[in-house]
Amino acid sequence: MMHRFISVRRLFSETKCSLPCQLRRRCFSQVARNEIDNRDDLVRKMPPFDYSPPPYTGPSADEILSKRKEYLSPSMFYFYTKPLNIVDGRMQYLFDDKGRRYLDAFGGIATVCCGHCHPDVVEAIVNQTKRLQHSTVLYLNHAIADFAEALANKLPGNLKVVFFTNSGTEANELAMMIARLYTGCHDIISLRNAYHGNAAATMGATAQSNWKFNVVQSGVHHALNPDPYRGVFGSDGEKYAKDVQDLIQFGTSGNVAGFVSEAIQGVGGIIELAPGYLPAVYSTIKKAGGLCIADEVQAGFARTGSHFWGFENHGVVPDIVTMAKGIGNGIPLGAVVTTPEIAEVLTRRSYFNTFGGNPVCTSGGLAVLKVIEKEKLQENAFVVGTSLKERLTALKNKYDLIGDVRGRGLMLGVELVTDQKLKTPAKLETIHVMDQMKELGVLVGKGGFYGNVFRITPPLCFTKEDADAMDYTMEKM
Repeated sequence: MMHRFISVRRLFSETKCSLPCQLRRRCFSQVARNEIDNRDDLVRKMPPFDYSPPPYTGPSADEILSKRKEYLSPSMFYFYTKPLNIVDGRMQYLFDDKGRRYLDAFGGIATVCCGHCHPDVVEAIVNQTKRLQHSTVLYLNHAIADFAEALANKLPGNLKVVFFTNSGTEANELAMMIARLYTGCHDIISLRNAYHGNAAATMGATAQSNWKFNVVQSGVHHALNPDPYRGVFGSDGEKYAKDVQDLIQFGTSGNVAGFVSEAIQGVGGIIELAPGYLPAVYSTIKKAGGLCIADEVQAGFARTGSHFWGFENHGVVPDIVTMAKGIGNGIPLGAVVTTPEIAEVLTRRSYFNTFGGNPVCTSGGLAVLKVIEKEKLQENAFVVGTSLKERLTALKNKYDLIGDVRGRGLMLGVELVTDQKLKTPAKLETIHVMDQMKELGVLVGKGGFYGNVFRITPPLCFTKEDADAMDYTMEKM
């Protein structure tokens, strides 16, 4: 088997000589041999861009890495065999310390939606910072109220009460607590393969051993993941939904606090939930007295293209929506939005957040909403994302190494396998191809439980020409 070769570099460099023709189709190409030519070709394919960063005068990558090792947590990891020292960014591009431009197809983990250092967002942040950097929500300030109003107007139904946080983890923690307080129940159902954060309650809702420590995590039940590619029921969402009913009947008192899920699992490998799943589960949860929580930390803010929120693709309206990442284009900001009735539970005691709703962050958040609308980024995500997905699917039909292409808009996943029938994760090959793509100037993310899925979540200003360059890179490999 290819995946049993001693090293990835040996695997890719020896492929042409030692493997039969049908196995050679599993490789994108002999990258090592053609790396220089490929890089030159990509430079010519990369769309022109009228920005050059000023010369970098800071410490070297080696110096930074040395300080990280000495002063930062050893739990921090980084991509690539040779870590990338990013010092500048504009729109859909990043620049390293040598001034080299990279096409950012990861968006800082689906976070940069308007584009790096978008002038409108930067201006809003800088102007607010010059006037008032921080006060407290105990005083009045228009920035938090203006943004809350604009945000509520983007949501359906009676979802119009906003509580601002600093991150997605914090938003999900608060949402789970609200559900438990409102219903008087403790049990929450989430999905296997889910990621909702790494704090106390959210680690319980997260269902991948890679992200869970051996600490007390109570009251969460993990249902079968409605994964159309690897799931036991394929794309039959209603069959997966029955497992939620079984969990309620056999694992709880019959009543639950709620159900939490992403519409597309981000960290889990860009898994789009099987059709028909969410409507069936939402109905089941309602009958059990629970609330439905939509985690829009990655799929929200126009990223899926066809809709502003991921849950809208499934025709459901949740009771609580959590968000972060794209909400602020990179500034630390998150939010929980719910109905007035449900929001009342937080008045039973004092619940406070020093930095949630900070005037600088909320000014930036409001600017993000305005840019998405003004520049029609949702429409762009749909058009460019649809085109890119079609081209990636064409590559899948050409190369056996690609097991699946999935997602919506500019939230796409490419899963690599060494065996199409067994769906054997191509872990080493993924690392190698990702590293070589970086050498050619294209940055993608990596996810999935097995670490074999490319996560393509670029800024929503990603153009058709950028998609052409990315497709060209993968084709060359």
